[in-house]
Amino acid sequence: MQKRKIRVLIAKVGLDGHDRGAKIVAHHLMNAGMEVIYTGLRQTVEQVVNAALQEDVDVLGLSFLSGDHMVLTPKIMQGLREKGKGDLTVLVGGIILKRQIPDLEKLGVQKVFLPGTPPAEIVEYIKENRRILNKELNPPQ
Repeated sequence: MQKRKIRVLIAKVGLDGHDRGAKIVAHHLMNAGMEVIYTGLRQTVEQVVNAALQEDVDVLGLSFLSGDHMVLTPKIMQGLREKGKGDLTVLVGGIILKRQIPDLEKLGVQKVFLPGTPPAEIVEYIKENRRILNKELNPPQ
């Protein structure tokens, strides 16, 4: 039986018009064998939450360069919880102040990647996270 590919949604929420980093990460994830859906620029919270549901993704990656992550991330996390997807692995990347990372983690963000993170580190984090989730969901008999 062939394992399903890890499905990752990369989203640019709000008015941020810079997506080079998101596209680079998406490229590396695809090269690592993951299925990547990129929402494009200037998505609303509702569009991102609905896309995560419709695409049945394993990971939601949010990219922020405009400083609105502390406004938009809580709304996305709330939307996911309201739609029964509160356990989705959510990763945030971009221009994030280090002092804001604990606040994002309290919201349920699993990991924050700052500028300069090697894409291979993101790939490995997602793969390792998937292995942990699979063990929790399918304990050995």
